[in-house]
Amino acid sequence: MASPDLVAEKSPRHEVADVLRDHAHGLRLTRPQARAVRDIIACRTDRLGGHLEVCPDCGFSRGSYNSCRNRHCPKCQILKQELWAEAQQALLLPTSYFQIVFTIPKQLHAFFRRAPTVCLTLLFEAVSETLLEVARSKLKATIGFTAVLHTWNQQLGFHPHLHCVVPAGGLALDGSRWISTSRRFFLAVKRLRKVFRGKLLSKIERALRAGDIRGDLAKNLALLRRTPKVWNVDAKPPLAGPAHVVRYLSRYVHRIAIANSRITDYDGKSVTFRYQDRADGNATKHRTLTGAKFAQLFLQHVLPPRFVRIRHYGLLAVKKRPDLARCRELLHAPTVAPPKEDSTWVDTYERLFGSNPLRCPACKTGILVVTRALPPMRT
Repeated sequence: MASPDLVAEKSPRHEVADVLRDHAHGLRLTRPQARAVRDIIACRTDRLGGHLEVCPDCGFSRGSYNSCRNRHCPKCQILKQELWAEAQQALLLPTSYFQIVFTIPKQLHAFFRRAPTVCLTLLFEAVSETLLEVARSKLKATIGFTAVLHTWNQQLGFHPHLHCVVPAGGLALDGSRWISTSRRFFLAVKRLRKVFRGKLLSKIERALRAGDIRGDLAKNLALLRRTPKVWNVDAKPPLAGPAHVVRYLSRYVHRIAIANSRITDYDGKSVTFRYQDRADGNATKHRTLTGAKFAQLFLQHVLPPRFVRIRHYGLLAVKKRPDLARCRELLHAPTVAPPKEDSTWVDTYERLFGSNPLRCPACKTGILVVTRALPPMRT
């Protein structure tokens, strides 16, 4: 299948790219942040080149430009997230699924900002060890789950947390049977909170003592001791089976800090965007920031290069696929066909979204054809 560089999408009125173009270059940026700015601004513009498309029925023509493929770009995740979710169907089991969210307290934010690769890796380790060990101890089973990193909240604040999607049960330690949990209860949240807190604090302390996280050791250790006794581990209502899980993953997993559609106004100086206020019953509200502040908040969520933010553990890990097959056998799960191999990205888009992205927007009947290449603009 050809690379899905050119995905038709209705352009929003305002874009993150507009704000970054006007305000990001006045900020002190890390190399990954500067790369993200450059890519997002250039995405689907003549800077990256593309081709000219013409409708053979009515003569309408347009330039269709290449995507930047940066994982932080609001315009480069649509087809990718749908394809990823589709591929996960082979891993799903015919049971309900729980959503468990592990959040770090704000007292640790300074460490995560100072050494993001180290601390985010430790977060994944602490969460995975917590779930696997508590399940082994209390459920007497090996479980599997997918963990997804988000570093933001609805207002673009720094808020590192892991979303874990977990089947409601696991494989008995001797492999003889599937052990189901209650459809309303997975593992005791109080136990998860206690184990998670102990593991992450221990890991961060070792990293501090080893010099992997820089700073005054005595002050940093004192900060660790000031973290709350109870951390935020939230078990959300269960997802109703594999079909619901696929829908959840397709719209959530490859999400970036803010979509262009949430920006409601931008006048070149100030940006207004909408958000859901969790403390007010998910009421929709609006926040207005200067362009520079918005750019700063957005770019703080650029991840370290090559950092993997979606990871599979336990039964879903690649090395455990034989155990996953055993679970499917015990649950009498139907065989899942591999994702369809489409001949072109257009076929994939039409299969997933139900419309042809090359349908002429003018006459609504013709299919646009490529007439010539548009080389990248020289800067």
